[in-house]
Amino acid sequence: MQTFTNSSGGAIVLSIADRIVENRAYLSEIDGKIGDGDHGVNMAKGFGMAAERLKGKDASLGESFETLGTLLMTEIGGSMGPLYGVMFTEFAEKLEGAETIDPGTFSVMLHAGLEGIQSIGAAKVGDKTLLDTLAPAIEAFDAAIASGKSFADALDILVSAAETGRDSTINLVAKIGRSSRLGERSLGMLDAGATSCAIILKELSLGARARLQA
Repeated sequence: MQTFTNSSGGAIVLSIADRIVENRAYLSEIDGKIGDGDHGVNMAKGFGMAAERLKGKDASLGESFETLGTLLMTEIGGSMGPLYGVMFTEFAEKLEGAETIDPGTFSVMLHAGLEGIQSIGAAKVGDKTLLDTLAPAIEAFDAAIASGKSFADALDILVSAAETGRDSTINLVAKIGRSSRLGERSLGMLDAGATSCAIILKELSLGARARLQA
């Protein structure tokens, strides 16, 4: 069975932070069309601060998630800080004490993050939020593993499903948050949270895939 070590995974969080910072302007541009336009700025601030704190520390994946989650919950305004903060701290909790990460552990981690988000927010799939990316990505990963796919192939399938979920928000009416006030006028636009979630899941999956060992 393919696995990767928790201790080797800390750099994945630095890569995620790099992608978020790189996409700062893009995420704010998307958010500006139906929201308040600060999603990229806030995300880049939080992820950038976490990266600075983690550089040179050789932390594990779980420890790095804990640092990132705590920073997002304490330093980022708006709704996304707490939502992503709880997701990453839940990831960290499920990896605590784990030496290796196999598909089962990875799935448990993802589900804990999803449940954490759902525990503090009222959104559901179809409301034009990050859940439209996260939930189908997890479902696709689980289905791939259940059908006998390798960890590597399941990670590829997760990324594809995340990007399909992201794109699905173009055809959804926002039901939650500032953009919900636009009603039907929110149609035709990507959701910024769904977009940042797709970036996060892709970088997480690529990083995990690159570290897999037979």
